[in-house]
Amino acid sequence: MSRKRSIFEEVDEGTKRAAAPAGGVIDGARKGARRAIRIWLSALGVLVVLIIVVGGLTRLTDSGLSITEWQPISGALPPMSAEAWEAEFEKYRQLPEYQLQNEGMTLAEFRTIYWWEWGHRQLGRVTGLVWAVGFLFFIAARRIPAGWTGRLLLPGVLGGVQGAIGWWMVSSGLSGDVLDVASYRLALHLGLAFVILGIIAWQVMLLGRSEAGLLQARRMREAPLLSAATGLMHLAFLQILLGALVAGIDAGRTFNDWPGMAGQFFPPAAFDLEPAWRNFMENAGLVQFMHRIAGYLLLALGIAFWLRARRSGNRATRGAFAAVLAMLVLQLLLGIVTVLYVAPLELAILHQLGAVLLFFLILRARFLASYPLDQSVRDVG
Repeated sequence: MSRKRSIFEEVDEGTKRAAAPAGGVIDGARKGARRAIRIWLSALGVLVVLIIVVGGLTRLTDSGLSITEWQPISGALPPMSAEAWEAEFEKYRQLPEYQLQNEGMTLAEFRTIYWWEWGHRQLGRVTGLVWAVGFLFFIAARRIPAGWTGRLLLPGVLGGVQGAIGWWMVSSGLSGDVLDVASYRLALHLGLAFVILGIIAWQVMLLGRSEAGLLQARRMREAPLLSAATGLMHLAFLQILLGALVAGIDAGRTFNDWPGMAGQFFPPAAFDLEPAWRNFMENAGLVQFMHRIAGYLLLALGIAFWLRARRSGNRATRGAFAAVLAMLVLQLLLGIVTVLYVAPLELAILHQLGAVLLFFLILRARFLASYPLDQSVRDVG
Protein backbone atom coordinates (compact mmCIF):
# COMPACT_ATOMS: atom_id res chain seq x y z
CA MET A 1 0.00 0.00 0.00
CA SER A 2 1.45 3.28 -1.03
CA ARG A 3 1.99 5.93 1.56
CA LYS A 4 0.56 9.40 1.36
CA ARG A 5 2.99 12.01 0.03
CA SER A 6 3.35 15.51 1.31
CA ILE A 7 2.74 18.26 -1.14
CA PHE A 8 6.15 19.62 -0.07
CA GLU A 9 7.98 16.36 -0.73
CA GLU A 10 10.73 16.45 -3.36
CA VAL A 11 10.18 14.41 -6.45
CA ASP A 12 12.28 11.28 -6.43
CA GLU A 13 15.64 11.95 -7.98
CA GLY A 14 15.34 8.78 -9.97
CA THR A 15 12.27 10.02 -11.77
CA LYS A 16 13.04 10.77 -15.39
CA ARG A 17 12.48 14.35 -16.41
CA ALA A 18 11.17 15.35 -19.76
CA ALA A 19 13.95 16.71 -21.88
CA ALA A 20 13.85 20.47 -22.34
CA PRO A 21 13.11 21.53 -25.87
CA ALA A 22 16.27 22.08 -27.85
CA GLY A 23 14.91 25.21 -29.48
CA GLY A 24 12.55 26.17 -32.25
CA VAL A 25 12.82 25.26 -35.88
CA ILE A 26 14.60 28.52 -36.69
CA ASP A 27 17.14 28.12 -33.91
CA GLY A 28 17.76 24.52 -34.87
CA ALA A 29 18.34 25.22 -38.56
CA ARG A 30 21.85 25.32 -39.91
CA LYS A 31 23.08 28.86 -39.24
CA GLY A 32 26.19 28.71 -41.39
CA ALA A 33 28.93 31.29 -41.62
CA ARG A 34 26.63 34.32 -41.92
CA ARG A 35 29.33 36.86 -41.09
CA ALA A 36 31.91 35.40 -43.47
CA ILE A 37 29.36 35.11 -46.29
CA ARG A 38 28.31 38.70 -45.66
CA ILE A 39 31.92 39.87 -46.05
CA TRP A 40 32.29 37.85 -49.25
CA LEU A 41 29.06 39.30 -50.68
CA SER A 42 30.11 42.81 -49.70
CA ALA A 43 33.35 42.35 -51.64
CA LEU A 44 31.32 41.18 -54.62
CA GLY A 45 29.11 44.25 -54.30
CA VAL A 46 32.14 46.55 -54.36
CA LEU A 47 33.41 44.80 -57.49
CA VAL A 48 30.03 45.21 -59.19
CA VAL A 49 30.08 48.95 -58.40
CA LEU A 50 33.58 49.15 -59.90
CA ILE A 51 32.35 47.36 -63.02
CA ILE A 52 29.49 49.86 -63.35
CA VAL A 53 31.86 52.81 -62.98
CA VAL A 54 34.49 51.46 -65.38
CA GLY A 55 31.73 50.45 -67.79
CA GLY A 56 30.41 54.01 -67.69
CA LEU A 57 33.88 55.40 -68.37
CA THR A 58 34.30 52.89 -71.19
CA ARG A 59 31.13 54.20 -72.83
CA LEU A 60 31.90 57.88 -72.20
CA THR A 61 35.36 57.52 -73.74
CA ASP A 62 33.99 55.60 -76.76
CA SER A 63 36.18 52.62 -75.86
CA GLY A 64 33.62 49.82 -76.02
CA LEU A 65 34.46 48.61 -79.54
CA SER A 66 38.24 48.58 -79.16
CA ILE A 67 38.26 44.79 -78.57
CA THR A 68 36.55 43.15 -81.51
CA GLU A 69 36.45 39.55 -80.24
CA TRP A 70 34.95 37.74 -77.27
CA GLN A 71 37.57 35.48 -75.71
CA PRO A 72 36.52 34.82 -72.09
CA ILE A 73 39.72 32.88 -71.23
CA SER A 74 42.51 33.88 -73.60
CA GLY A 75 41.30 37.48 -73.64
CA ALA A 76 42.40 37.86 -70.04
CA LEU A 77 45.89 38.61 -71.38
CA PRO A 78 46.38 41.92 -73.23
CA PRO A 79 48.64 42.22 -76.30
CA MET A 80 52.20 41.39 -75.17
CA SER A 81 54.23 42.63 -78.15
CA ALA A 82 54.34 45.43 -80.69
CA GLU A 83 53.13 43.02 -83.36
CA ALA A 84 50.17 41.95 -81.22
CA TRP A 85 49.21 45.59 -80.60
CA GLU A 86 49.38 46.34 -84.29
CA ALA A 87 47.18 43.32 -85.07
CA GLU A 88 44.53 44.52 -82.58
CA PHE A 89 44.69 48.02 -84.01
CA GLU A 90 44.25 46.67 -87.54
CA LYS A 91 41.06 44.86 -86.48
CA TYR A 92 39.73 48.11 -85.03
CA ARG A 93 40.56 50.00 -88.24
CA GLN A 94 38.10 47.77 -90.11
CA LEU A 95 35.18 49.07 -88.04
CA PRO A 96 32.85 51.89 -89.12
CA GLU A 97 33.58 53.63 -85.82
CA TYR A 98 37.21 54.09 -86.87
CA GLN A 99 36.51 54.84 -90.52
CA LEU A 100 33.75 57.40 -89.91
CA GLN A 101 34.62 58.78 -86.48
CA ASN A 102 38.24 58.08 -85.49
CA GLU A 103 40.13 58.00 -88.77
CA GLY A 104 43.74 59.01 -88.19
CA MET A 105 43.84 57.70 -84.62
CA THR A 106 47.35 56.78 -83.52
CA LEU A 107 48.38 53.51 -81.94
CA ALA A 108 48.95 55.32 -78.64
CA GLU A 109 45.40 56.69 -78.73
CA PHE A 110 44.08 53.23 -79.57
CA ARG A 111 45.90 51.76 -76.58
CA THR A 112 44.09 54.21 -74.30
CA ILE A 113 40.62 53.09 -75.37
CA TYR A 114 41.76 49.45 -75.46
CA TRP A 115 42.80 49.55 -71.80
CA TRP A 116 39.38 50.89 -70.75
CA GLU A 117 37.53 48.04 -72.44
CA TRP A 118 40.09 45.45 -71.33
CA GLY A 119 39.84 46.71 -67.73
CA HIS A 120 36.05 46.47 -67.86
CA ARG A 121 36.16 42.88 -69.09
CA GLN A 122 38.91 41.99 -66.64
CA LEU A 123 36.84 43.26 -63.72
CA GLY A 124 34.04 41.00 -64.92
CA ARG A 125 36.41 38.01 -64.92
CA VAL A 126 37.71 38.85 -61.43
CA THR A 127 34.18 39.25 -60.10
CA GLY A 128 33.15 35.89 -61.55
CA LEU A 129 36.24 34.26 -60.04
CA VAL A 130 35.61 35.78 -56.59
CA TRP A 131 32.02 34.55 -56.71
CA ALA A 132 32.98 31.03 -57.85
CA VAL A 133 35.79 30.57 -55.31
CA GLY A 134 33.64 31.84 -52.45
CA PHE A 135 30.58 29.84 -53.40
CA LEU A 136 32.49 26.59 -53.86
CA PHE A 137 34.36 27.11 -50.60
CA PHE A 138 31.21 27.65 -48.55
CA ILE A 139 29.55 24.67 -50.27
CA ALA A 140 32.51 22.38 -49.58
CA ALA A 141 32.80 23.58 -45.98
CA ARG A 142 29.04 23.14 -45.48
CA ARG A 143 28.86 26.66 -44.09
CA ILE A 144 25.94 27.98 -46.13
CA PRO A 145 22.88 28.73 -43.95
CA ALA A 146 19.78 26.62 -44.49
CA GLY A 147 17.80 27.81 -47.51
CA TRP A 148 20.58 30.04 -48.83
CA THR A 149 22.26 27.87 -51.47
CA GLY A 150 19.94 28.95 -54.27
CA ARG A 151 20.11 32.58 -53.18
CA LEU A 152 23.91 32.62 -53.32
CA LEU A 153 23.92 30.78 -56.65
CA LEU A 154 21.73 33.44 -58.27
CA PRO A 155 24.32 36.28 -58.54
CA GLY A 156 26.77 33.90 -60.20
CA VAL A 157 24.21 32.69 -62.76
CA LEU A 158 23.18 36.26 -63.55
CA GLY A 159 26.84 37.22 -63.84
CA GLY A 160 27.29 34.58 -66.55
CA VAL A 161 24.22 35.91 -68.38
CA GLN A 162 25.66 39.41 -68.02
CA GLY A 163 28.85 38.39 -69.81
CA ALA A 164 26.84 37.05 -72.74
CA ILE A 165 24.71 40.21 -72.88
CA GLY A 166 27.89 42.30 -72.81
CA TRP A 167 29.18 40.61 -75.95
CA TRP A 168 25.72 40.81 -77.57
CA MET A 169 25.88 44.55 -76.88
CA VAL A 170 29.40 44.95 -78.33
CA SER A 171 28.53 42.89 -81.41
CA SER A 172 25.84 45.42 -82.34
CA GLY A 173 28.60 47.96 -82.96
CA LEU A 174 30.65 45.56 -85.08
CA SER A 175 27.96 44.91 -87.67
CA GLY A 176 28.42 48.18 -89.56
CA ASP A 177 24.82 49.33 -89.05
CA VAL A 178 25.67 51.78 -86.22
CA LEU A 179 28.81 53.59 -85.09
CA ASP A 180 28.39 52.69 -81.42
CA VAL A 181 26.69 49.86 -79.56
CA ALA A 182 22.89 49.72 -79.70
CA SER A 183 21.50 51.90 -76.92
CA TYR A 184 18.78 49.44 -75.91
CA ARG A 185 21.40 46.69 -75.49
CA LEU A 186 23.48 49.06 -73.38
CA ALA A 187 20.40 49.75 -71.22
CA LEU A 188 19.80 46.02 -70.75
CA HIS A 189 23.47 45.49 -69.85
CA LEU A 190 23.44 48.27 -67.24
CA GLY A 191 20.02 47.26 -65.95
CA LEU A 192 21.15 43.70 -65.25
CA ALA A 193 24.23 45.05 -63.44
CA PHE A 194 21.90 46.97 -61.10
CA VAL A 195 19.72 43.88 -60.63
CA ILE A 196 22.79 41.89 -59.56
CA LEU A 197 23.92 44.71 -57.28
CA GLY A 198 20.45 44.95 -55.75
CA ILE A 199 20.30 41.21 -55.07
CA ILE A 200 23.71 41.28 -53.40
CA ALA A 201 22.86 44.34 -51.29
CA TRP A 202 19.59 42.78 -50.12
CA GLN A 203 21.36 39.54 -49.19
CA VAL A 204 24.01 41.46 -47.24
CA MET A 205 21.29 43.26 -45.29
CA LEU A 206 19.46 40.01 -44.58
CA LEU A 207 22.62 38.32 -43.34
CA GLY A 208 23.23 41.21 -40.96
CA ARG A 209 20.39 39.88 -38.77
CA SER A 210 19.65 36.45 -37.36
CA GLU A 211 16.75 34.47 -38.83
CA ALA A 212 14.91 34.74 -35.53
CA GLY A 213 15.51 38.49 -35.47
CA LEU A 214 14.20 38.85 -39.03
CA LEU A 215 11.07 36.87 -38.18
CA GLN A 216 10.40 39.03 -35.15
CA ALA A 217 11.05 42.28 -37.05
CA ARG A 218 8.76 41.19 -39.86
CA ARG A 219 5.83 41.23 -37.45
CA MET A 220 6.32 45.00 -37.15
CA ARG A 221 6.52 45.55 -40.91
CA GLU A 222 5.24 48.96 -42.06
CA ALA A 223 3.23 47.95 -45.11
CA PRO A 224 2.50 51.46 -46.49
CA LEU A 225 6.18 52.42 -46.38
CA LEU A 226 7.18 49.07 -47.87
CA SER A 227 4.84 49.69 -50.81
CA ALA A 228 6.15 53.24 -51.17
CA ALA A 229 9.79 52.10 -51.23
CA THR A 230 8.97 49.30 -53.68
CA GLY A 231 7.34 51.77 -56.07
CA LEU A 232 10.27 54.16 -55.72
CA MET A 233 12.69 51.30 -56.41
CA HIS A 234 10.92 50.39 -59.65
CA LEU A 235 10.79 53.99 -60.84
CA ALA A 236 14.48 54.49 -59.98
CA PHE A 237 15.31 51.37 -61.99
CA LEU A 238 13.38 52.73 -64.97
CA GLN A 239 15.28 56.01 -64.59
CA ILE A 240 18.58 54.09 -64.66
CA LEU A 241 17.54 52.44 -67.93
CA LEU A 242 16.64 55.84 -69.37
CA GLY A 243 20.03 57.14 -68.23
CA ALA A 244 21.68 54.30 -70.15
CA LEU A 245 19.76 55.32 -73.28
CA VAL A 246 20.95 58.91 -72.76
CA ALA A 247 24.55 57.73 -72.50
CA GLY A 248 24.20 55.31 -75.41
CA ILE A 249 23.32 58.05 -77.93
CA ASP A 250 25.20 60.91 -76.21
CA ALA A 251 21.90 62.66 -75.58
CA GLY A 252 23.41 64.45 -72.58
CA ARG A 253 25.53 66.51 -74.97
CA THR A 254 22.49 67.91 -76.76
CA PHE A 255 19.84 70.36 -75.50
CA ASN A 256 22.20 71.79 -72.91
CA ASP A 257 19.82 74.29 -71.36
CA TRP A 258 17.51 74.04 -68.38
CA PRO A 259 14.68 74.03 -67.37
CA GLY A 260 13.60 74.11 -71.02
CA MET A 261 14.96 72.24 -74.01
CA ALA A 262 15.96 74.54 -76.88
CA GLY A 263 13.94 77.22 -75.13
CA GLN A 264 10.74 75.22 -74.84
CA PHE A 265 9.22 72.60 -72.55
CA PHE A 266 9.04 69.79 -75.14
CA PRO A 267 12.06 69.32 -77.43
CA PRO A 268 11.68 70.04 -81.14
CA ALA A 269 11.86 67.21 -83.68
CA ALA A 270 11.07 64.66 -80.96
CA PHE A 271 9.34 62.29 -83.41
CA ASP A 272 11.36 62.76 -86.58
CA LEU A 273 12.66 59.19 -86.81
CA GLU A 274 10.76 56.46 -88.67
CA PRO A 275 9.25 54.19 -87.53
CA ALA A 276 7.98 56.22 -84.56
CA TRP A 277 9.06 53.73 -81.89
CA ARG A 278 12.73 54.41 -82.69
CA ASN A 279 12.39 57.89 -81.21
CA PHE A 280 11.94 56.46 -77.72
CA MET A 281 15.43 54.92 -77.89
CA GLU A 282 17.34 56.87 -80.54
CA ASN A 283 16.00 60.45 -80.60
CA ALA A 284 18.31 62.52 -78.38
CA GLY A 285 15.67 65.13 -77.56
CA LEU A 286 12.92 62.69 -76.63
CA VAL A 287 15.22 60.37 -74.67
CA GLN A 288 16.64 63.24 -72.62
CA PHE A 289 13.11 64.61 -72.08
CA MET A 290 11.93 61.25 -70.69
CA HIS A 291 14.98 61.11 -68.44
CA ARG A 292 14.21 64.60 -67.09
CA ILE A 293 10.52 63.89 -66.47
CA ALA A 294 11.31 60.62 -64.67
CA GLY A 295 13.75 62.55 -62.46
CA TYR A 296 11.10 65.12 -61.54
CA LEU A 297 8.61 62.36 -60.77
CA LEU A 298 11.15 60.55 -58.59
CA LEU A 299 11.74 63.72 -56.58
CA ALA A 300 8.01 64.37 -56.16
CA LEU A 301 7.40 60.82 -54.94
CA GLY A 302 10.47 61.02 -52.70
CA ILE A 303 9.04 64.10 -50.98
CA ALA A 304 5.61 62.46 -50.58
CA PHE A 305 7.07 59.25 -49.14
CA TRP A 306 9.39 61.18 -46.82
CA LEU A 307 6.37 63.05 -45.42
CA ARG A 308 4.60 59.72 -44.91
CA ALA A 309 7.70 58.20 -43.28
CA ARG A 310 7.87 61.04 -40.76
CA ARG A 311 4.83 59.48 -39.09
CA SER A 312 6.69 56.21 -38.55
CA GLY A 313 7.40 55.30 -34.97
CA ASN A 314 10.81 53.93 -35.89
CA ARG A 315 13.70 56.39 -35.95
CA ALA A 316 15.88 54.29 -38.27
CA THR A 317 13.10 54.00 -40.84
CA ARG A 318 12.46 57.73 -40.76
CA GLY A 319 16.16 58.38 -41.22
CA ALA A 320 16.35 55.97 -44.18
CA PHE A 321 13.63 57.80 -46.09
CA ALA A 322 15.20 61.15 -45.26
CA ALA A 323 18.49 59.90 -46.72
CA VAL A 324 16.67 58.86 -49.90
CA LEU A 325 15.16 62.32 -50.28
CA ALA A 326 18.52 64.04 -49.68
CA MET A 327 20.16 61.87 -52.34
CA LEU A 328 17.31 62.50 -54.77
CA VAL A 329 17.85 66.24 -54.46
CA LEU A 330 21.61 65.87 -54.92
CA GLN A 331 21.18 63.56 -57.91
CA LEU A 332 18.76 65.95 -59.60
CA LEU A 333 21.19 68.83 -59.11
CA LEU A 334 24.02 66.70 -60.51
CA GLY A 335 21.92 65.90 -63.56
CA ILE A 336 21.14 69.57 -64.21
CA VAL A 337 24.80 70.61 -63.87
CA THR A 338 25.89 67.73 -66.11
CA VAL A 339 23.53 68.90 -68.86
CA LEU A 340 24.46 72.58 -68.51
CA TYR A 341 28.18 71.75 -68.85
CA VAL A 342 27.61 69.42 -71.84
CA ALA A 343 28.22 66.19 -69.92
CA PRO A 344 31.97 66.35 -69.17
CA LEU A 345 33.51 63.02 -68.20
CA GLU A 346 33.90 63.86 -64.49
CA LEU A 347 30.34 65.07 -63.97
CA ALA A 348 28.80 62.29 -66.06
CA ILE A 349 30.51 59.53 -64.08
CA LEU A 350 29.70 61.29 -60.79
CA HIS A 351 26.07 61.32 -61.87
CA GLN A 352 26.24 57.58 -62.53
CA LEU A 353 27.80 56.97 -59.13
CA GLY A 354 24.95 58.99 -57.65
CA ALA A 355 22.51 56.58 -59.26
CA VAL A 356 24.28 53.65 -57.57
CA LEU A 357 24.12 55.33 -54.16
CA LEU A 358 20.49 56.35 -54.62
CA PHE A 359 19.47 52.84 -55.63
CA PHE A 360 21.19 51.42 -52.55
CA LEU A 361 19.54 53.96 -50.23
CA ILE A 362 16.11 53.11 -51.64
CA LEU A 363 16.80 49.40 -51.06
CA ARG A 364 17.89 50.20 -47.50
CA ALA A 365 14.70 52.16 -46.84
CA ARG A 366 12.67 49.27 -48.26
CA PHE A 367 14.55 46.80 -46.05
CA LEU A 368 13.97 48.85 -42.90
CA ALA A 369 10.28 49.17 -43.74
CA SER A 370 10.18 45.37 -44.15
CA TYR A 371 12.27 44.59 -41.07
CA PRO A 372 12.23 47.58 -38.67
CA LEU A 373 15.14 47.79 -36.25
CA ASP A 374 14.57 47.25 -32.55
CA GLN A 375 14.53 50.43 -30.52
CA SER A 376 13.99 51.42 -26.93
CA VAL A 377 10.87 53.25 -25.80
CA ARG A 378 12.80 56.52 -25.49
CA ASP A 379 13.70 56.33 -29.22
CA VAL A 380 10.04 56.30 -30.29
CA GLY A 381 8.65 59.56 -31.61
